Amino acid sequence: MKHFSVTFKGEDKKISIHAGATVLEAAGQAGIILNSICGGKGLCKKCMVYIEPSEKQVLACQYHIQSNIVVTVPAQSRFYEQKILEHGIDIKTEIHPAVCKRYLRNDCAEPDKLIMTLSKKFPQEKFRLSTRAKKQLQQLSKNTKFCDGLTAVCYLDSTSQRQKQPSYQYTVELFEEGNTTSRMFGLAADIGTTTVVIKLIDLNTGKCTATQSAINPQSRFGDDVISRITYARTDEKLTKLHNVIIDCFNELTGKLCKQYGINAGSIYEATAVGNTTMNHIFLNFPITQLGQAPYKAFSIDAHDKLASEMALKVSVAGKVHSVANIAGFVGSDTVAVALAVDIDSADEMTLIVDIGTNGEIVLGTKDKLYAASCAAGPALEGARISCGSRAAEGAIEAVVVNESDIDLDVIGNCPARSICGSGLIDAVAALLNLGILDQSGRFVEPEKLQDKLPTKILSRIVQQNGQPAFVLAENQDLSGQRVLLAQKDIREVQLAKGAIRTGITLLQKKFGLEDKDIKKILLAGAFGNYIRPESALRIGLLPDVPAERIHFVGNAASSGAQMVLLSRDVRILATRLARKIKYIEIAHEPTFQDVFADSMMF
Repeated sequence: MKHFSVTFKGEDKKISIHAGATVLEAAGQAGIILNSICGGKGLCKKCMVYIEPSEKQVLACQYHIQSNIVVTVPAQSRFYEQKILEHGIDIKTEIHPAVCKRYLRNDCAEPDKLIMTLSKKFPQEKFRLSTRAKKQLQQLSKNTKFCDGLTAVCYLDSTSQRQKQPSYQYTVELFEEGNTTSRMFGLAADIGTTTVVIKLIDLNTGKCTATQSAINPQSRFGDDVISRITYARTDEKLTKLHNVIIDCFNELTGKLCKQYGINAGSIYEATAVGNTTMNHIFLNFPITQLGQAPYKAFSIDAHDKLASEMALKVSVAGKVHSVANIAGFVGSDTVAVALAVDIDSADEMTLIVDIGTNGEIVLGTKDKLYAASCAAGPALEGARISCGSRAAEGAIEAVVVNESDIDLDVIGNCPARSICGSGLIDAVAALLNLGILDQSGRFVEPEKLQDKLPTKILSRIVQQNGQPAFVLAENQDLSGQRVLLAQKDIREVQLAKGAIRTGITLLQKKFGLEDKDIKKILLAGAFGNYIRPESALRIGLLPDVPAERIHFVGNAASSGAQMVLLSRDVRILATRLARKIKYIEIAHEPTFQDVFADSMMF
């Protein structure tokens, strides 16, 4: 099968994809989330894009790729850019972060007179000076005549952040010479068990100016939350985990500053979300109790800390806001996802599945919401798989069955060297459809398939260390090893998908729901938008619903963190939502073992 290149103009993204794929699929592979309310049926007309150079308008979900193309995606067709605008300047709230700058053309260094000037110029706001600001003002008065005026860096007091008021109390924490109001940035961080993503946000416009990500360096101490909880059994080891994530945060911050060309001193606030364990490690809270029944968090509250106390390399006046957690194993990242998709306004029964090492699920409507955590492990992110990897160059990201064989989409359009999560789900679905795997996940004996499969596909069934395996690709690098799926890899997929499906089923039971009663499924997480709905349904990862009910929302946790950073009203909503969502400890449910056994089956 032929492959074609798709270049997304203005995105610095180019991918290779098989002939016949849609632009919507290509955008997903490129990590670009498009509006597709109708589930790719071509009915909602929300995914319109331009094919260059003719600027022909097409629907991304209906345009099938038959040549190399260049695509421009307009702002109105993007899912999260539109969502952030709605939460920024439209119906629900306005862009109004907890930090602001106020410029004064004032040559007076007397604190009382300066406060008077601020209050007169901004009558809806009240101001006071911090001790640091007073000392700085005295120092500045000795060295300058304020020819270019002063900019006051002001932070909302905690009481003003917790409730809506007609006027707000600010504390001036810092003065800057001249007019620096145009330079005001913040960080929105999603600290995942496997991946850390940080966005640099312009607090004046609400726009994301740069993004950086990295593998969570804590992974070397364990690839899931349980192993890290076990590792951090002493204060010394907990401190080590904390220092490692702080170093990672600072490294990514430095890269963001270099990427956008700003000084770290122009970053005044950061918001951070993550599962409860990652949240606690970031804040240097104890986590041993999270690994012992009844799995209580040290704190589920939102916290505000000085960046300097956490050794974060931002402005000297910088502050950090961590979003509220829900429970011991459902954290602020789930709250952020719920915010981003606005589940608090959902009229229809909606299921959110945040696929990751520590999978989280939210089910319900605006009237009632349940949440659960599933120890899926890192298999669906490429770990614990013989030839598994992260979504890097050379990783198989899609598997398609053609008339006589299989065809692969490989990241970087190069020889396959590994397989990542989306390719893994595709591959298992393909093996099930071909009859190579049975319902229990076992490989069927090749002799039983002789007259049922094409010769090329049959030749891919081999023995590996005395166990059956399926060869996906001959590795062309110097190692000479093949990329294959062995029986143990299938078992890892079954454990991961079984854990997630068990959580979903048990939450359905709380509502008395059948699969058909779920009207919308939102897939979030590191690679949620790369999964083909048909493949996820085929392996039983998700409830049995029509594929068009499944929507991809990308890294919704990161988008939720951005919303919290941009709006004090959303910050209030986040805490309220965290308390509204009821956590269910699925392992304590009477039918857990039976449901898990059933969910392991294909």
